[in-house]
Amino acid sequence: MKKALITGINGQDGSYLSEYLLSIGYEVYGMIRRQSVSENQSYRIQNLNQKIKTFYGDITDKKSIDNILSEVNPNEIYNLAAMSHVRVSFEVPSFTINVNSLGVLNLLEAYKDICPEARFYQASSSEMFGNSIDSDGFQRLTTPMNPTSPYGCSKVLAYNLVNHYRNAYDLHASNGILFNHESPRRGTNFVTNKVVKGAVEIKKGLKKNLELGNLDSSRDWGHSYDYVRAMHLILNNKQPRNWIVATGENRTVRELCAYVFDRLELNYENYIIQNKKFIRPEELKYLKGDASEIKEKLGWQPEYTFNTMIDEMIDLWMRKIS
Repeated sequence: MKKALITGINGQDGSYLSEYLLSIGYEVYGMIRRQSVSENQSYRIQNLNQKIKTFYGDITDKKSIDNILSEVNPNEIYNLAAMSHVRVSFEVPSFTINVNSLGVLNLLEAYKDICPEARFYQASSSEMFGNSIDSDGFQRLTTPMNPTSPYGCSKVLAYNLVNHYRNAYDLHASNGILFNHESPRRGTNFVTNKVVKGAVEIKKGLKKNLELGNLDSSRDWGHSYDYVRAMHLILNNKQPRNWIVATGENRTVRELCAYVFDRLELNYENYIIQNKKFIRPEELKYLKGDASEIKEKLGWQPEYTFNTMIDEMIDLWMRKIS
């Protein structure tokens, strides 16, 4: 039975990945950064309490990483821990770099020294590309990386650290460059779930309008469940390398709003207010990933479409909000 260690196990991706790995026979261990209100930090994995083992730790604290890796001795390490909100990264740039870059360095050092036979997955991000776009409208592994946020910058450093440790120390370490992925478990401060929840509240008479930032930002949105399956395929490929995971389709925030409000028989134009505080100091305008390699070589195919993903999110909030 393989053992997997997931940092950030209590996040959206961590919860789906835990469920998936358990379903195929893994022992699953996770690292959680302690917060003062424990209920808020583990609700996504409460149903897994008897099936997984978790430890308190922090990727900025190398001693805690050393202790956990020594105890678990995992076959696979999935680093999903991060300061994950792009707009917030402008407000806490030093913290973002410390967690997303130096934290990865801590993990790689511990991995190299304690369990170098394990396989390591780093959650890289499409935000690393910034506004670089190939002539055919896609981003791929050869697209220049010109990030437009502290978050994107931190992920580029982590990406290159993984490449360096793979080459220098012959480690099975891979980057998965995942484009935006959502689900009903997404935090409501991220635009997809913010729009869905806000629209449902308006539908039910609990809210009069919804404040958003740039409506013309274009993103490639997939479902977290599909993307964690890609993570597992990446780590179980014989050769470590980097991969793009994306749907190859993109939509603007405006199109997202139109779809959600239309499903609720509302006109989004009557309710959306643009607020400058939600606009980034440097905007990332467009993302669309070329995932042809992972589809052709590893057989990955998403099960969700954009519409079925958003419908699932709408249905959840319609049930939850009375």
